[in-house]
Amino acid sequence: MHELLNKIQNLKDSEIKHLIDSRLTEFSIIKYQQIETIFKELCFCIMTANCNAAKCIEVHEHIEDGFLTFTEIELADKFKELGYRFPNIRSSFIIEARENISHLEDILKSGNDKNNLREWIVKNIKGLGYKEASHFLRNIGYTDYAIIDFHIVDLLAKYNILEKPKTMTKTKYLEIENLLKSIGNKLDLNMAELDLYLWFLETGKVLK
Repeated sequence: MHELLNKIQNLKDSEIKHLIDSRLTEFSIIKYQQIETIFKELCFCIMTANCNAAKCIEVHEHIEDGFLTFTEIELADKFKELGYRFPNIRSSFIIEARENISHLEDILKSGNDKNNLREWIVKNIKGLGYKEASHFLRNIGYTDYAIIDFHIVDLLAKYNILEKPKTMTKTKYLEIENLLKSIGNKLDLNMAELDLYLWFLETGKVLK
């Protein structure tokens, strides 16, 4: 772990810190936007499961308000036109989520503790597991969730911090999240910050 901690600390002392801080500031603003803006970020996170993040960003930016207005068929057709990988099932998930938009607004405003908030999202928004729900909450300004995808698992395995799990159960997800929290504490980083540093180490990019 010592080697990984040193690499992250070096990034904190470099110009990458400014890029990451800027991205996190962008995220923090979204929490206070209208629910329609927040919902579009939810749509992005529904899109990202098992899909290339850069491609999802491109498609998401092209569709924009279509996530609020398209029918399921129109959205699926637009996904196909733009070369998105799962046009039919994800358009179905997004339209169903749109029916929950007022409930989503209520739960975000309710002041529920962070664990209840994520649990509600996982239970009520089809297509979002713990990773995607954490991604969504991070992208709208919450800082306490770890986004544990294969990039993060591969990086931790590379530094012999964990053994790659065969399957990502809820128990395993929360176990790895606690491990990441301990790493973050050593570096004085919250989960949102640590995620972006780890992503940069593994991919050389700071996305969303």
